[in-house]
Amino acid sequence: MADMRCIEISKPGGPEVLVAAMRPVPEPAAGEILIRVKAAGVNRPDALQRAGAYDPPPGASDLPGLEAAGEVAAVGPGASRWKEGNAVTALLPGGGYAEYVVTPADHALPVPEGIGWEEAAALCETFFTVWINVFERAALKAGETFLVHGGSSGIGTTSIQLAKARGARVFATAGSAEKCAACERLGAERAINYRDEDFVEVVKGATGGRGVDVILDMVGGDYVPRNVRALAMDGRLSMIAFLGGPKAEVNFAQVMTKRLTLTGSTLRPRSVQDKAAVAEVLEREVWPLLAAGRIAPVMDSTFPLEKAAEAHARMESSGHIGKIVLVP
Repeated sequence: MADMRCIEISKPGGPEVLVAAMRPVPEPAAGEILIRVKAAGVNRPDALQRAGAYDPPPGASDLPGLEAAGEVAAVGPGASRWKEGNAVTALLPGGGYAEYVVTPADHALPVPEGIGWEEAAALCETFFTVWINVFERAALKAGETFLVHGGSSGIGTTSIQLAKARGARVFATAGSAEKCAACERLGAERAINYRDEDFVEVVKGATGGRGVDVILDMVGGDYVPRNVRALAMDGRLSMIAFLGGPKAEVNFAQVMTKRLTLTGSTLRPRSVQDKAAVAEVLEREVWPLLAAGRIAPVMDSTFPLEKAAEAHARMESSGHIGKIVLVP
């Protein structure tokens, strides 16, 4: 069996624990495809796994990497949709930091027309997460108001564009004038510099005191009670990460009187069937917007596979705007 280049986590720790290695090329099982990776996305969950705080699900590769794009190199029994040579972008259970990776065939999508490999590698983890948490769990609808924290991140830049394209009024928070300007270019009506502005006051002022209908939050901590104050009647708060900590003090009288919904989810532990259902919806509802150029992944930087540690350092500096990818 041939070997491939990959990036291993040598021990829990900082970016420096990501090391180049050689491993056998994996083989696709029933219902899986093998992808010859052209580019792989870098995401916050990869850093959590590297630090020892986010274990892969049972049976998944211990290599980091939750999304990739490339050519189908082999097809397992029952994966009848795909043929060798097909260009795909895919959500992965792990293993993307490598020259080859296997994933359930139903978690792969065709690369949208006009999208290059690096952009294609930046789609799945982000779009799956945004769709589930903004449009399914928080049920954002056209005509409603939406606030995303971390607006210049991969999740933020995706959710701004998708919410705007689907008819919502969009607000975002970010940590610099440059990042705020980027958010507004993507479609945010108002980007709020959280270092010198209070997002609660800004969104209340912009909505006539009403507040916003949906908030997507990856900060947690002391943002949670502020989110509760910023939400409109019948508002929905969707949590996807806790960069500011997982605990908060919440006034549940406000939750009750405003009839709020507090929800959230993680993507990686969801079942194969759940993820396949999301892939089907994305192909129908979102992929045409990508092919038409109405939305596009915002790209920050590209690193060679062997420089994965530098890519992680870039991500954790929070200096990036958009997505970071690795190229084998």
